[in-house]
Amino acid sequence: MSGWTEFILAFAAFLAAHVIPMRPALKSPLIAVLGKPGYIAAFSLLSLGLLYWLLMAAGRAPFIEIWPQTEWQRWLVNLAMALAILLVVFAVGVANPFSFGGKMAGYDPERPGIIGLTRHPLMWAFAIWAGAHLLANGDLAHVALFGPLLVFALSGIWGAEARARRALPDFERLAVHTSLWPGMALISGRWRPQGMPSFARLLIAGLVWAALLHLHAPLIGLSPLP
Repeated sequence: MSGWTEFILAFAAFLAAHVIPMRPALKSPLIAVLGKPGYIAAFSLLSLGLLYWLLMAAGRAPFIEIWPQTEWQRWLVNLAMALAILLVVFAVGVANPFSFGGKMAGYDPERPGIIGLTRHPLMWAFAIWAGAHLLANGDLAHVALFGPLLVFALSGIWGAEARARRALPDFERLAVHTSLWPGMALISGRWRPQGMPSFARLLIAGLVWAALLHLHAPLIGLSPLP
């Protein structure tokens, strides 16, 4: 199998898998069999597995440079990944009625927590990951990988926003202390953090960031250090 053929197959499989959450006819039977927690776990593992294959396939594709990689780009990726990981760790398990399949139970519009920073923290984390890696990897295969993934993440953010505005009749009340763009509610004064961030979640985010920094070379084959 040539490098480009594997890359195309991996990308097709990744995109095909991500049709499932958007198609009730595919998603509902899986939830019926696995239960919602089982479905979420299975789909998450499938997504991670296909993403890992896609990253490996991009690395094995022929190298055609479009722009060179510089030291500052690697520093930017490491800093951007710290932000992306913080968004993920603080968003996991938090009630978020604005996300795809989000839950209302436990959400307090007066104290939205991480949702005050942005209504779509997980998708923004994915966009930050894709955008930072796109900038630092200027060969054709990785541009063809991270460019569409960045578009995919941004379209997911706007898709989730549009769905929330349609599905939530009291959207304005629920969203009064939140923003679509990260940090805009904070800058405008519509949201202020209530107390200090969770030390446990900060610690987890730090450990995940350090683990990814350490494991990047053995798993991906390239050190993220400048």
